[in-house]
Amino acid sequence: MRTKALAVAVVLALLLLLVAGAASARRTSTPAWVATAQQRLANLDTKAAASMSGYSRDKFGPAWFDVDLNGCNTRNDILARDLRQVTFKSGSNCIVATGSLKDPYTATTINFVQGPMSSKIQIDHVVALAAAWRTGAQGWTADRRLFYANDSLVLLAVDGPANNAKSDKDAANWLPPNAGFDCRYVARQIAIKTKYELWVTQPERMSMTSVLSGC
Repeated sequence: MRTKALAVAVVLALLLLLVAGAASARRTSTPAWVATAQQRLANLDTKAAASMSGYSRDKFGPAWFDVDLNGCNTRNDILARDLRQVTFKSGSNCIVATGSLKDPYTATTINFVQGPMSSKIQIDHVVALAAAWRTGAQGWTADRRLFYANDSLVLLAVDGPANNAKSDKDAANWLPPNAGFDCRYVARQIAIKTKYELWVTQPERMSMTSVLSGC
């Protein structure tokens, strides 16, 4: 009987180890979206930043141009997408009048009211226009730059002061104050660079690799 009981105890112990190991593997396995970002990053070219010679905001066309021809400008499209509890200006199904943003850059909630304080929420180009220019966009056609500047993948409604602090910096020089968003932020930058065949600088690659290693 003692031999049988010992055998049962050994089997149970082994099962517990297997369950614990499986649970540990689930906890430590890389999320699929992080693995995708890492693979995409590996496929991006690494080059030095190009000259800013010839750059201006106008090179990316009129601000918030209605590229999808839905009758609404791009700024209002992104506000309507990213804000919650959205209301529209009377008589319009485009102009966002009020809403609430859970800002990914600062993890704060910002109330939006269309008017003099509208700049509390800005629409960020996640890979800034100037940063795109330095890593490939200087060679694009005017139409491609226009579509880039108004691509919903590239754009995000965020806290105005945080966006101003970011300016045209890349991931080597700026990450969101909300560290909990760093992984998503870098993954989105990589998705944008992949879509538009932009390159990364060596410092940018190092920063992105470091962030993703901790996701």
